[in-house]
Amino acid sequence: MDVFDELLRGVRGKGAVFGRSVLWPPWSLRFADGAYLTLCVPMRGAGWIVPETGEPRHVALGEAAIVRGPAPFSFTDDPANATTAGVREVHWGEDAPGLTDRGGELGGSTVLLAAAYDVREQVPQRLLRALPPVLVVPDEQDCSPLRDYLEAQIGGGRPGHQTVLDRLLDWLLVCTLRDWFDRPEAEPPGWYGALGDEVAGPALRAIHEDPAHPWTTAELASRAGVSRTTLAKRFTDLVGNGPAAYLTEWRMTLAADLLTRPELTVAAVARRVGYADAFGFSAAFKRLRGESPSTYRQEAATARVPDRAVPAG
Repeated sequence: MDVFDELLRGVRGKGAVFGRSVLWPPWSLRFADGAYLTLCVPMRGAGWIVPETGEPRHVALGEAAIVRGPAPFSFTDDPANATTAGVREVHWGEDAPGLTDRGGELGGSTVLLAAAYDVREQVPQRLLRALPPVLVVPDEQDCSPLRDYLEAQIGGGRPGHQTVLDRLLDWLLVCTLRDWFDRPEAEPPGWYGALGDEVAGPALRAIHEDPAHPWTTAELASRAGVSRTTLAKRFTDLVGNGPAAYLTEWRMTLAADLLTRPELTVAAVARRVGYADAFGFSAAFKRLRGESPSTYRQEAATARVPDRAVPAG
């Protein structure tokens, strides 16, 4: 299994589209709903992302930006307008108030397409922690037809148009993240580089294909066709810890998300991540996470009321 695929499997936009309204300078939009990821794509024109802390980042036509939350940020025509009296609050699922298209004339305007992702689960949080607060990726492929199609779908009345938009934006998010990690300024996590390694890669994929299997370093080494010592050294050099430690850490990450499902007992969660009894699982979970599975479950349930009240991870 591709680790990148697995980390993004549950990341989905949920009706979180802002778009068809046309922005005329001076303008400034404030995104303050606490989304953990926000994708911003100028369909026409350009703008500036102004985070709560850090330097503004320019986003031109043909570029895509991702903002890591949940801190608020602004998207504006000029950083000087980010805190002016005319700032408009954006609430997901709604068009920004007071923005008009001036009879359909688009000259000198900006059309912004954005999607919010409320990423609470611990699995994709591993990916989020590797991202900078704001990243901007040039469109190195000719995606003009896709952008035209996306813009045409905004405000459309055909059945299922919102789902179409969400899925297209999900696709754009994944492509943007993948392109970012391939850029020289990115600092991808160790496992990302290890995926393509002929020694560590097969072992890493085996762990993710079946995390409940009682893997040993020797068995994982046989997957790569190398000795146990060779695998242990190469895996540690690339990933940051050995195969056994990585397996335990990944199991606990999966378990953290499973514990948020009230229909699963702690014993059931333990079995799903490769532990024969709840006692051994609880000891490992507390050692790595600093609290028992039961305590984590209670705190996770509390954190979801009200929505987005407490960041995960």
